[in-house]
Amino acid sequence: MNTTKERKFKPEKLFEPRDFKRPEIQDKQYLEIGAGKGMHAMQFAEANPSKHLIAIERTRAKFDVFSERSRELALNNLLPVHADAIPWVVHALPPESLEGVFLLYPNPEPKNSSQRWLNMPFFEFLISRMKPNATLVLVTNIVDYFKETTEVNRDVWKLKAEESEVPKDSARTHFEIKYLARGENCYQLLLTKPHNYKTSFDEWAI
Repeated sequence: MNTTKERKFKPEKLFEPRDFKRPEIQDKQYLEIGAGKGMHAMQFAEANPSKHLIAIERTRAKFDVFSERSRELALNNLLPVHADAIPWVVHALPPESLEGVFLLYPNPEPKNSSQRWLNMPFFEFLISRMKPNATLVLVTNIVDYFKETTEVNRDVWKLKAEESEVPKDSARTHFEIKYLARGENCYQLLLTKPHNYKTSFDEWAI
């Protein structure tokens, strides 16, 4: 039995991240969690000048590389953020503010499956920040993780789901390039939030 929803998320318990600055949310606003060195984030911002992306990375060394490269590109539709994503999202994003979310090759948390994104109560809060018809893209090279994710969505979150294999010439992240180059399969789950979808946090805001 999946107890994800029973372990209720409590956003009011989370403090603002250190040096927190609330961003200006744009009309076509996207979010990437776990941006690494920013390869996908910078590609996305360059290819979609009318869309805005906030890209969060927790690891200092990776974020410093990302931040420096993004400054060189001077992309005014990309905001790199160094923070833990969960408290940052709670304090920064109002309900129904995102057009899309990217979770590209997240840590599979082999020692603690409850920390996988769709297994966390926080995932309901993240859905509440998405607009109707907004999409969430999760990609992994671990087939068991992919299968678990699709099952949890089917049983718990019930977002519209499209499953696919990543094309062999795709190059969104350094991980993706490495996995595909050595012949591994990578798997993508595209989740879409239906109209009239309800969460416990639809009216919750700082």
